[in-house]
Amino acid sequence: MNPPPAGRLPDGFTVVLAPGVERREGGTALLGGSPARLLRLAPAARGLLTGDRLEVTGARSAALAARLLDAGVAAPELPAVPRPDVLVDVTVVVPVKDRTDGLARLLAALRADPGTAGCPVVVVDDGSADPAAVAAVAAGARLIRHDRARGPAAARNAGLRAADTVAVAFVDSDCVPEPGWLATLAGHLADPRLALVAPRITPLDPDQPGWVARYEALASALDMGPAPARVAPGTGVSYVPSAALLARRAALGTGFDEAMPVAEDVDLVWRLTGAGWRVRYEPAARVAHDHRVELGDWLRRRAFYGTGAALLAERHGAAVAPLVISPWSLAAWVLPVFGGRLGVLGAAGVLGRASVLLARRVAAPGQPPPIGWAAGLVLRGTASSGRALARTVTRHHWPLTVAAALVSRRARRAAGAVAVVDAVAAWWPHRREIDLPAFAAGRRLEDLAYGAGLWWGALRARDGRALLPAAPEPVAPRR
Repeated sequence: MNPPPAGRLPDGFTVVLAPGVERREGGTALLGGSPARLLRLAPAARGLLTGDRLEVTGARSAALAARLLDAGVAAPELPAVPRPDVLVDVTVVVPVKDRTDGLARLLAALRADPGTAGCPVVVVDDGSADPAAVAAVAAGARLIRHDRARGPAAARNAGLRAADTVAVAFVDSDCVPEPGWLATLAGHLADPRLALVAPRITPLDPDQPGWVARYEALASALDMGPAPARVAPGTGVSYVPSAALLARRAALGTGFDEAMPVAEDVDLVWRLTGAGWRVRYEPAARVAHDHRVELGDWLRRRAFYGTGAALLAERHGAAVAPLVISPWSLAAWVLPVFGGRLGVLGAAGVLGRASVLLARRVAAPGQPPPIGWAAGLVLRGTASSGRALARTVTRHHWPLTVAAALVSRRARRAAGAVAVVDAVAAWWPHRREIDLPAFAAGRRLEDLAYGAGLWWGALRARDGRALLPAAPEPVAPRR
């Protein structure tokens, strides 16, 4: 992986504080990001950040803007008018295997969009059964042919090697970008350390009939949500899917790992961030995706995704942990379940002790520890950890949950309650769009399929690291 350039953010680059970031200690500290951090502003920085917006006007403001970006407490403010010099220097790479109808639909959308109509297009036929049909649809684009299927990573890399532009946009043949998507993403390239930016993936046909289609339209694994985000392992958006990406060609090196039949997009993101590059998620750009909605096909795909965790564990260790939870939070949830009333008292004591320790750690010099604020933060963190724990009980570690339920009545009750609460909590934001039984069925079946793939992949690799939890980075003041 190539290292990022040493240059700073350019003058005129602007960042804005992310929603939910709290100002502390009279505005001299910021709390936010994912994972949460407490950033104390040096005296010189306080005068630069007087509001929620910071424009780079020199080396000091550039350093502060970069720090806010890397902490996840700020996001770039995109220009109102995209940079035309960037837009004309993008090659669009389309990997395809047999899907000629989708390819035709995608190429028509690219030609109709003023932002991509002038871009060179490279179509990589990854061993299609009817290469002549692919060639006919791809007329007007550069066509690269693999005699046998080598996988999506190899197909994208072939297109990457053929490109000679500053940036490369990868778009799968089952996608249809909305007009202006590339113009929006290209605005992020003003950051010289930006390696990769991804759009929001939406359903191609949100009104498709069937409960699987309704569930997938609302809870697709490809949809990273409505909020822009920094992308890095251990954060709220830890990866972006390769269905559609815009990348700086100089950052990618040799590109995707061709030895990975799945999770090659996650691996690429983590290698880029590990090398010091920035990766962003930008939901203002949208690309529609033709979701799999046949039940068997959908479940097999989820299980296939699960097998990728073992491959990631080989390369990235604990970054792939299915559960990130502090010992304090774990104790606070486990004690009441297995300890009864004494367990509830024990959990209260654990949370109280955690609040005191956190307050001491973040206290400003010469100021009393903020016990009340720390207690609120601990409770919020514990609630978040509870949701993550519920997910791993019903998703990543459901075989262990089933084993415990077979031998323990209390475990059966706890598992049933967790499964119901998890489904209802996830369904509630979508309650006007789908009924609870359909959503709950989709969530439970998806979790069973993904968890089965996760365990199968770990057993096949004889590597259990993809099943192990990890501890989070502590909330501590940084300057």
